[in-house]
Amino acid sequence: MIDGVEVRELQVNADERGHLVEIFREDWEEYDPEPAMSYYSMSYPGVVRGWHRHTRGQVDHFVCPSGRIKVGIYDDREGSSTRGEVQKLVIGEHDQRVVRIPGACWHGFKVVGDERALLINMPTNLYDYEDPDEERLPPDTDEIPMDWDERPH
Repeated sequence: MIDGVEVRELQVNADERGHLVEIFREDWEEYDPEPAMSYYSMSYPGVVRGWHRHTRGQVDHFVCPSGRIKVGIYDDREGSSTRGEVQKLVIGEHDQRVVRIPGACWHGFKVVGDERALLINMPTNLYDYEDPDEERLPPDTDEIPMDWDERPH
């Protein structure tokens, strides 16, 4: 596990009407510091949204309530004990988890399966439309040792 990445299993409370899942509680350690905002994005099957990172201390909190995504995280932080490591997780409708991502790590996700996916993010910093805190690389960059299409063995 990359230093600073935390994963919490989310409890699915299901009955004959459907289900309810808490995705944020101020008493959960994964939300330190607490989010400043939240948003969701919808992505189509096979779409890759990555790579990006934040340089002003932002921490992201990913939840995928519908569909499935493969989250990729790459640590190239100076002085990090996990520098050079890649972490991959598949989360989604049938595996409800929240993933805490140190924003200084490169991160992104790919929709897996044949259904569109919803991603909820609860970042710790407000988005600045005039001066966004974001650096980007293309999904197929040689700077990050991860292949989005690689299948588990």
